[in-house]
Amino acid sequence: MMSNEIEQLIGMRRVIHQNPELSGVEYETAAFLKGWLRELNPDEIVTDIGGCGIAAIFNAEKPGPRILFRSELDALPIEEINDFSYRSKNPGISHKCGHDGHMAIIYGLAARISQNRPDCGSVILLFQPAEETGEGARAVVADPRYKQLNPDYCYALHNLPGYPMGQILIRAGTFNCASRGMIIHLSGKTAHAAYPETGNSPAAALSALLQIFPILASKVEIDELIMTTTVHASMGEKAFGTAPADAALLVTLRSETNDGMDLLVQKAEEEVQKVAEENNLEFSIDWADIFDASVNDQGCVNDVLEAAEKTKHDAVLLEAPFRWSEDFGAISASAKGAMFAYGAGEENPQIHNPDYDFPDELIEGGISIFFEIYSAYLR
Repeated sequence: MMSNEIEQLIGMRRVIHQNPELSGVEYETAAFLKGWLRELNPDEIVTDIGGCGIAAIFNAEKPGPRILFRSELDALPIEEINDFSYRSKNPGISHKCGHDGHMAIIYGLAARISQNRPDCGSVILLFQPAEETGEGARAVVADPRYKQLNPDYCYALHNLPGYPMGQILIRAGTFNCASRGMIIHLSGKTAHAAYPETGNSPAAALSALLQIFPILASKVEIDELIMTTTVHASMGEKAFGTAPADAALLVTLRSETNDGMDLLVQKAEEEVQKVAEENNLEFSIDWADIFDASVNDQGCVNDVLEAAEKTKHDAVLLEAPFRWSEDFGAISASAKGAMFAYGAGEENPQIHNPDYDFPDELIEGGISIFFEIYSAYLR
């Protein structure tokens, strides 16, 4: 691409960086992108898909494969500490996962496709809402209009600090683990702190669960990575005169496969029920931040590797999946697909750090990889 085109994309990325929006309320970001996409004259622009999602579609008259490339719209509830000129204008919100850069890559791909339209089939450039909460991709796939998009193949990337700039990391099978947040509520009966025996405190049950969850994975009979991480516990109020009635425990469950997650959830629910009943407590369980495993198709992995070779990117085949989750799994479950990690520099702060910033030098390379995949199918 010409240097002025890259500079335009960098400027676009920085405008988006200055105006971040949280998951599910990316209204201005979507409107901003819609204005830019209209200038490319796609055959169709689909808005409000899965919430704030937006998709630009380029069609050929000749039938052929339908290929989808995805970016994310949302930012994080993190206060930015960088002091550069384009720092976030929205207090407590910032693009600390690099979705601003991913948007610039997918828009840049759309711009290049607008000048090199498909000879057959269709290409879909999707800007998806609410990735950070795990809700966006599922909402997009559940939207009736997604059936009309009907992709045969889908691709995505995620920048990843800690690896050489521009290095591609990929594997077939599970690429990102499944995960979900478990919120356990325990309820008994308050009492005067001088007469705790007249009530029913959840203290013993909470203590038992705090010991059970760190070793819970060892009780699940499956040969894969599964784990639990206790993230928060609370009980009662700051009142020395009252023995508590209520407690809450938050645990993150993680597994290599969706089947493994099902077994882990079942075992976790059984243990909570057992402890609650032993202590004569009421209990309930809520779930949050639900991510399916993101599974890569071998053929689509080969597409990425071939594109990497043509664009002179170093590529590494991973032996094990990344433990972190990504809701692209809901999309790749609907069509053959592949996601890869894109090295963002060994010295760059990690994603979700308050001083992280997406490296602009990844934009051109990201576009080139996706354009090679697009060209292999549709040109």
